[in-house]
Amino acid sequence: MSSGPAPLRVIGPPGTQQVVDSILAMLALDQEYRQAHHADLRHPMAIAVTEVDPGAVLSVSGALVSVGATDHRPVAPTVGYRIEYAGAAVALGGDGVPCAGMDELCAGADVYVQTVMRADLIGQVHSPRLREILTYHSTIEQAAQTAERAGVRIFLPTHFLPAIAPGDEDTWRKLAAAHFRGEIVVGGDLTAVSAS
Repeated sequence: MSSGPAPLRVIGPPGTQQVVDSILAMLALDQEYRQAHHADLRHPMAIAVTEVDPGAVLSVSGALVSVGATDHRPVAPTVGYRIEYAGAAVALGGDGVPCAGMDELCAGADVYVQTVMRADLIGQVHSPRLREILTYHSTIEQAAQTAERAGVRIFLPTHFLPAIAPGDEDTWRKLAAAHFRGEIVVGGDLTAVSAS
C-alpha cells in the first residue's frame, strides 16, 4: 500500500527551496480546508526540491538534463535546461535575454522553447515600468536569432507578452521568420511537437 502520492519533483537554481517553502506556507490554510472537506485528500503536498547550479547534469526518468546559466538580471542566479532523451534534445529558456549560456544549451537542439515579448507593442504602453521588462526578457526577434545561431530545428516561442490576440499567431511567426529559417511553432500551454 502506498503511503501517499509520489512527490512532485522541482528542480531549480539556488533559492528554489525557499520559494517552494514560502508557497507551501501560503497555501497551508487552503490545504487544511480541502483536506477537511474531501475524505480522499489525506496526504500533505509532497514536493522534492533539487537545487542546481549551471554545469550540473541530472538523470530524470531516463532523460539527461543539463543545466546552463541564463541571464535574467537582476534575478540571479537563473538557469535554463537542455533535456536529451531517445536521441532528441530540447532546450528550455524561460525568462531572460540572449546569452552565451542559452546559446550553449540550444546548440544543435531539435526544439528550443523560449518566453517571448513584442517590443513593438510593449513600447506603445505609457508605463516605463512595463517597458523596462524588455531589458531582461527576450523579444520574439532575439529568441529567433538565438535559435538561428544555435542551429535548432524547431523554435517554439511561448508565454507571450502581450498575450496573442486571436488570429494574430501569424504576425508573431513572421517576426520570428525574419531571423530564423527553421520551423516555427507558435505555441500556448500544452503545445506538443515531435522532436524526431
